[in-house]
Amino acid sequence: MTYDLVAIGNPVYDFISTPATKSSRPTLSGCSTNVCFAAKRLGIKNIALVGNVGADFNEDFHTVMRQHGVKVISTGTTDRTTGFSIRNYESGERSLRLISDAGRIPVTRVWSECQDTRLLMLGPVFHEIDIPEITRLIEPSRSLVFLDPQGLLRQVGKDGEVEHSCERDQFRKLVELVNIVKPNALEARVITGLQNHVESARRLVEWGAEIAIVTLGANGSLVCDGSKCFHVPAFETVAVDPTGAGEFYAGAFLAEFSRTGDLRSACLYASAAASIMVETPRPDFPLTDTEARRRTRLVGRIREV
Repeated sequence: MTYDLVAIGNPVYDFISTPATKSSRPTLSGCSTNVCFAAKRLGIKNIALVGNVGADFNEDFHTVMRQHGVKVISTGTTDRTTGFSIRNYESGERSLRLISDAGRIPVTRVWSECQDTRLLMLGPVFHEIDIPEITRLIEPSRSLVFLDPQGLLRQVGKDGEVEHSCERDQFRKLVELVNIVKPNALEARVITGLQNHVESARRLVEWGAEIAIVTLGANGSLVCDGSKCFHVPAFETVAVDPTGAGEFYAGAFLAEFSRTGDLRSACLYASAAASIMVETPRPDFPLTDTEARRRTRLVGRIREV
């Protein structure tokens, strides 16, 4: 089967706490999961998610994915689904603690089923994608490959708290093969060792990515395509739950970029769509293409940096 989008990465069930709200039960999330939800709502049709889910949430997960119209290519069922305890602070900082891990995705086992896709999104949450394996698989790929690197940088420290580090040489080999890489500000610093967001984005392009996007939360995003770098403002709003905002940015970006091929308009659209998501606790966010386009006109001006 030919897909419009395949996202690879384990789903997660998180306990999320913010200054405005606190989840009473685990909430379905995860980088690839959120990208699928956003992309589906914004017009991408044939979508599949590749990942492991535990027996503890297997039935619930498959029910939700059917409701969203996303095909699941399961590579195995473990005892427990990956999960984090996430605490967001008023300062914009957050802490993560790993609760459970569904383990490595054997992508090679299902590659023949999912490789025929226009868009390939790599969205690991905790080292479930093996870099040498995925590098070998995507090197001859004709898909547009989008990498959200968050799960490749996470390590478990004291009491399960998540810390960040990067095996730079190995990571660079993966960046050489992707079209678009999107870290957040912290991840960009860890990956490149650079404090300046513009320099970080340029370094990722120097390593081989065609486009680097550094998301900056309420400060928007910094984008570099090799010839120019520019700042995309955020749509001003009150964030009730910012968890996953960068992932919804990614899903919206892929939806619009695949339609238009225009980098700047896709980034503005993504910024607008992400603002809708943060206003309402999941999974009830009212994300629609109509509202995303209305907000796109109000986001603000892109400026070169």
